[in-house]
Amino acid sequence: MRRMRGITPDMNHGLKRQARRRRAQVVAWWHTLQMGAQITVLMLSPRSYTGGRARTVLSHQVAAVLPLLPWFTVLSALISLVIIRIVTATASSYGLSQYALEVLVRTLVLELIPLFAALFVALRHAMPGAEQLRHQLDVRQRAGGHIPGIAGLAGTLLPRAMASMHAVVLLAALAGVVALVITYLVVHGLSPWAVPSYTYDVGRVFNSVVSLIFLLKTLFFSLAVATVPLAGAAEPDEHGRYVPRSDMVEFARLFSVLLMVEMAALVGNYY
Repeated sequence: MRRMRGITPDMNHGLKRQARRRRAQVVAWWHTLQMGAQITVLMLSPRSYTGGRARTVLSHQVAAVLPLLPWFTVLSALISLVIIRIVTATASSYGLSQYALEVLVRTLVLELIPLFAALFVALRHAMPGAEQLRHQLDVRQRAGGHIPGIAGLAGTLLPRAMASMHAVVLLAALAGVVALVITYLVVHGLSPWAVPSYTYDVGRVFNSVVSLIFLLKTLFFSLAVATVPLAGAAEPDEHGRYVPRSDMVEFARLFSVLLMVEMAALVGNYY
């Protein structure tokens, strides 16, 4: 009986701690949805680009894309070349060369490249920028400055969010074009006579439904990369402070959103 009495308080303490953790997760997701909605509304509002705000947004977009462009182009070209060689060699060995192009377009261009672009921008730009923002909020709070709420922070975060969205869309489009060019060179070489049949085969994959799902998936990927890290950076902890947090927590939250978008796109494309 004494042992049971000793276990009961420990169990109650563990249940309370787990309940607090679940509640904190729900609050964090709700904060992310609110911040994402505020930023999305500001993106669609013409007043967000009046005066000097448009120049600020453009400067953030240039600063986000230019450092990533060379490395991303080289890395995406190398990865695409490896995947293309593997798929074409495997299809040729099994006598299925006629299906290699469709497999490459569906797996590489439709599925892998948008996800790769979103993760690349998140790790190289969005998450470091969110960490820097949280540090600035922490310094401002320690100095006794006022930290605005979600509505006040959304206007400040708009240029950063627009820069991340622009980077994801631009890099995904660039990598898709590079992958299609490399695929043509690997399959047909430098001959220009296969261009009509090649464009016909690629266009047959990109029908209206697939193209719409591809555009929506890339758009939601970019929106997730733009809002989830910034929402996590602008979210105070349970004590109302902005102390630094683990990057793995923010990455796990972002990756779960990207995974849900990818699953929805797969259902739309293949079911």
